[in-house]
Amino acid sequence: MPAPPQPHPPKLLDRVRAACRVRHYSIRTEDAYAAWAERFIRFHGIRHPNAMAEPEVNAFLTHLAVERRVSASTQTQALCALLFLYGAVLGRPLDELKVIRAHRPKRLPVVLTRDEVRAVLGELEGTDQLLGRLLYGTGMRLLEALRLRVKDVDFGLSQITIREGKGDKDRVTVLPRSVRTALQEHLAGVQELHGSDLAAGCGGVYLPAALAAKFPNAAREWGWQYVFPASRVSGDPRSGARRRHHLHESAISRAMTAAVRAARIAKHATAHTLRHSFATHLIEAGTDIRTVQELLGHESVETTMIYTHVLNRGGRGVTSPLDQM
Repeated sequence: MPAPPQPHPPKLLDRVRAACRVRHYSIRTEDAYAAWAERFIRFHGIRHPNAMAEPEVNAFLTHLAVERRVSASTQTQALCALLFLYGAVLGRPLDELKVIRAHRPKRLPVVLTRDEVRAVLGELEGTDQLLGRLLYGTGMRLLEALRLRVKDVDFGLSQITIREGKGDKDRVTVLPRSVRTALQEHLAGVQELHGSDLAAGCGGVYLPAALAAKFPNAAREWGWQYVFPASRVSGDPRSGARRRHHLHESAISRAMTAAVRAARIAKHATAHTLRHSFATHLIEAGTDIRTVQELLGHESVETTMIYTHVLNRGGRGVTSPLDQM
């Protein structure tokens, strides 16, 4: 009897995605790493990475900086993707001492005054305004707010639990009293939408693989639903399952850009600027910097210290000698 045909080995980019999923990386990281691996291969004429090493990686990174004029953070992302490709997928870790690393320049964050925050929020409407008020009132990152689940909003304790934040860490932040009523009314509408989805047979929501296996019915429970669900049901990019995801960040980003323009504010403010303003205004009000660090979820207090340089009182709270004349 002839031997059965051997299955073809998985393609390189499929191996990259599989390695990301084994390590529970987000789908954004998975897409980025696969895209950078493909660009690297195409840059070198479809050569297999096994036939290349540090010199080719440096040539690609130099091309990004010199020819493409990408930012230092983009170049660093490309480097991380290639280090992952060689180390986790090909089993040939690169000698990092021979790889050119980009140094990200230090930039002060854009911060809005309280009057400017009030003006911007006043230009937002409906769900966009509620989301903007939460971003400024809690210090959450945009994706942290969009991924918020119903069960993690505690009205009794006036707190919000942020799950799997940056660095895959959980933390607790304050639930502003001024948004309680609006948030409760919003959740009542979301619950009606969830009921309609259940009646239509598609009331599930994405859960991490381990939770989905351990609690197969949890995806349809009210507590696991997103606080800010998308307007329509869509297919999951990995499993293909039809379900309602959370709002896409581009929607609030566009609304925020329009609101800043309508408020006639010249600063380059984004949704993330509301997080910077939250931290700065807390420090201005005398809040302990360690408390601000915990609310923001910073690994080091040195990261939080940057907000002491953008206070309205001036650098480090110094009074100019001109104002003392």
